[in-house]
Order: sequence, then C-alpha cells, then structure tokens
Amino acid sequence: VLVQLGKDLKDCYSSRKLLYWSLWWALATAGFNQVVNYIQVLWDFRAPSHSSAVYNGAVEAVATFLGSATSMAVGYIKVNWDLTGELALGIFSAMDAGSLFLMYFTDNIWACYAGYLAFKACYMLLITIATFQIAVNLSMERYALMFGFNNFIALVIQTILTIVVVDSNGLGLGISTQQTLLNEVKQLDYHHFQMRSYRSMGGSKGKKVA
Repeated sequence: VLVQLGKDLKDCYSSRKLLYWSLWWALATAGFNQVVNYIQVLWDFRAPSHSSAVYNGAVEAVATFLGSATSMAVGYIKVNWDLTGELALGIFSAMDAGSLFLMYFTDNIWACYAGYLAFKACYMLLITIATFQIAVNLSMERYALMFGFNNFIALVIQTILTIVVVDSNGLGLGISTQQTLLNEVKQLDYHHFQMRSYRSMGGSKGKKVA
C-alpha cells in the first residue's frame, strides 16, 4: 500500500502545474493558520481587552462569513482559471501581503480588524481556486491523497515556523515581527505567480497567433 501511495504521489507531483499549485497551497495554508492562531494575541497587543472595548468574536464571525461568500463567488465567475488562475494568485497574494503590512504598521484596532477581514477573504478565495485547479486534473482518489499530503506539508511548515519564530527556545520574535515575516512569504508568492502568469498568458497568445 505504501509503495502504491508513493507511486501515486510521484505521478501527481511530476506535473509542474500541480506541483506549483500544491506548493502555494502548503505555504499559504501554513501562513494562514499561523495568522489565525496568533491574531487574538495581536489584537490584544493593539487594544488590551482589560482597558478597551473589543469586538474580536464579531470580527471572527464576519471574517468567516466573508470567506464563505468569496469561496461561493468563485463558482459564479466565468473565467478561464487555467489562463488567469496564477495571475489571480499573484494579485490576491499581494493583497494578503498588504493586509499583513496594515496589521503590522497600524496602531488602530479597527484598521487591524479590516486587515484581517481582507486577509481571510482573499485566502478563502485563493484556496478555492487552488483546490479546483488541482482537483480538475486528478481522479477522486488521487485528489484525496494530494489534499491530505499538502495539508500535512502545511502543518510541517507551520510547526517549523512556530518552533523557530515563536518559541522562546528559538528566535522568540514579537507578534508584530511575526506578521512581517509572514508578509515576506506572501510577497514571494506574489512575485512567483505574477511571473508565471505572464509567461502563461504570453505562451497562450503565441499559440493563438501561430
């Protein structure tokens, strides 16, 4: 069984397209989970709950609703995701990075809330696109395998981030500095997929001319 699983994984990741989308999935999910896990700490740092009114629960509820809405909206958008999917990843990864920058530089809790809402909505939209792009090229069994393996890699990355960046035995960085580090990861996502999207669109136009 393990040999067959290994063969299936090798076959799946031999496709560059699936490899790139899976890489984004793992990195983005690790970063997203890290933000979600520590966002309450950041909010309490910006506006201590013992000295000011906070609406953390309401913001989480609205963020979840917006995430669901953007995920559903993807199904109604008539777009060739094979052609523009990577461009969308680049653009919305840049928006995610901007949201993290906003949460890092602002001292206003409401701006911090707004940044989180935008961050979560963008992630849910992008993970839906990534899931579709992977699933459409695979059988149900192989998709389930990649889904599990990609999430496993995401958890490994998140664990490494926590040990190295957050834990006192590692760098023990402050919550704001952690946000900056995650933003740098998002910037890498943005530049990588922007370049790939331009190459893909250029190649597509070249084929049409030919």
